Amino acid sequence: MRSMKLNIPAIVLLVLGALILFGKLGGFVEFLFAAAIFALGYYGIKTGKTFLGWLLLIVGGCMLLAKLSWLIGPLLGIALIAAGIVWIAGKRSNSRSGFGG
Repeated sequence: MRSMKLNIPAIVLLVLGALILFGKLGGFVEFLFAAAIFALGYYGIKTGKTFLGWLLLIVGGCMLLAKLSWLIGPLLGIALIAAGIVWIAGKRSNSRSGFGG
């Protein structure tokens, strides 16, 4: 009788592949792929391969922006509201202290 050893990395790859095929993990893997391309671009710039590094950094950055667009819109809205509140509060304090109109 042959003893069977579990090959954990192979099993993980099989499970990840099956999940991707069934569409259960696609978005996460696409995000990791975009992050990996971005990281490779950064590494390329740091090691002196500037053209390839910048190319990968820009492509990875665009992919990450596309993947994170659901988050960027609301954050931009919150930032604009906060900036408006700070701007209004700043004008009020300046007008009370005698500076400006």
